[in-house]
Amino acid sequence: MGLSMAFGGGKMNVIRPIVGQWYRGGTNELFEVVAIDDEDQTIEIQYFDGTVTEMEFDSWNEQLLDEVIDAADAPEDWSGAVDMEAEDLDREFEDNTRSQWSTPHDRSMRR
Repeated sequence: MGLSMAFGGGKMNVIRPIVGQWYRGGTNELFEVVAIDDEDQTIEIQYFDGTVTEMEFDSWNEQLLDEVIDAADAPEDWSGAVDMEAEDLDREFEDNTRSQWSTPHDRSMRR
């Protein structure tokens, strides 16, 4: 059962959790969805300050009904919120082409 089944009808503003998308929560805090676990029916979110927490699908839906979750633009300097080094970020995104052309091996070949 995917997310589409978890979200019922009605005329609420359906905002589906999307990995990599930023949202604004009920306390006006920005957070990013970092993982979705269909089996456990949980959504892993990371707040701008770096705090990571889990939210259940039911909780997400309740907050939608109360209209406290809204899609938001990523913060200007969102990398400041992520407690990681730049090389860790490269590993996070498999489609990151930069890691393909900036290996130390490549650099040593450029003279």
